[in-house]
Amino acid sequence: MKAYGGFGSRLWALIRKEFGQISRSKSLIVSLVIPPTVQIILFGFALNPTVNHIRLGIVDESRSHESRDLTAAFTANSTFESKGFYSALRPLTLALERGSLDAGLVIPADYARQRQAATSPTHVQLLLNAMDANMAGIASAYAGATVQDINDSASARVVAGHTGLSVAHLDARVDLLYNPGLVSSWFIITGTFGLLLILNGSVVAATTMSREKETGTLEQLLMTPAGTTEIIIAKIAPLFLLLMVDVLLVLVVGRLVFGVPVRGSLTLILAAGALCTLTGIGIGTFIATYTKSGLQAKLLSFFVNPPLSMLSGGITPVEAMPKWMQPLVNLNPVYHFSVISRGVLLKGAGLDVLYPNFLALGAFTVVLVSLSVRRYRSQLA
Repeated sequence: MKAYGGFGSRLWALIRKEFGQISRSKSLIVSLVIPPTVQIILFGFALNPTVNHIRLGIVDESRSHESRDLTAAFTANSTFESKGFYSALRPLTLALERGSLDAGLVIPADYARQRQAATSPTHVQLLLNAMDANMAGIASAYAGATVQDINDSASARVVAGHTGLSVAHLDARVDLLYNPGLVSSWFIITGTFGLLLILNGSVVAATTMSREKETGTLEQLLMTPAGTTEIIIAKIAPLFLLLMVDVLLVLVVGRLVFGVPVRGSLTLILAAGALCTLTGIGIGTFIATYTKSGLQAKLLSFFVNPPLSMLSGGITPVEAMPKWMQPLVNLNPVYHFSVISRGVLLKGAGLDVLYPNFLALGAFTVVLVSLSVRRYRSQLA
């Protein structure tokens, strides 16, 4: 009994000692509390399988009471959100190509006459950006349910004995743009493309440069005749070249394994990949300037990587996020690269459409690389 009691007291003393040691390590406590809290909040809000507020543009060539009833039926709840009326089909398709709309409803000029004649089905056209197969499927199903409700309501009113009511069958022709086969892997691959580049670049750069502080090679470099600029370029260039191989690897694997098309300029996607890679290296180098070891760099990455992942629109559509969270994606370089990769690969869009995202991605690259180089140079001085 005494032996058992001695074992228990010694064990309890050791446990108390470990708790005391942990309590004195503020960085460990922070890493155990804050990252999981941030991650669960982001997962809960951003990884939402439901899709709401699908941005709908409308071309109403009929401009009648019947066409207004149809648009009101489509926007009756939060699934579709009207983003305005367009004068013709061409401006509507351009808005879909730019990414400012997710869907378009086209009502023909003779819509009211066809509904009143009731001699043949009345057709309307629904254009859906099908890059996200999940969103396109939900939107298509909701459109079908809305049209069915309109038909059932008209039939019920006629059966009830009302006169002067249209009984023409309404038919919505759904056109799936950019991904007619609704291949979900196309959306995932083009969305996580930039995520892989930035996360890999940041982690590799942070751990590589932090380890030099542990091994003491940084001090050895300072003893060489090389200047600080030469040292910084020598460290960034190999990482950049190796990570650019990942750009080619993703394109090849996406094409051969998943059939992801390359409908636009390959030069544009390579240029965007270069900017995205430099952004990741900039983030990693910046992290390394605040850490003294590779382990600390990995722990600090937990504060950076989850927000970049969840608020990128690469895994789930931006429309699935709460409205207050959606503007935050514009502060994320991964989001802008996702728009570029999907625009170039799936839409065949050019620089005339994607230049705002190129400018934003370029600005992120310049700012992050400049800040990281400035801090790294100050440590070399």
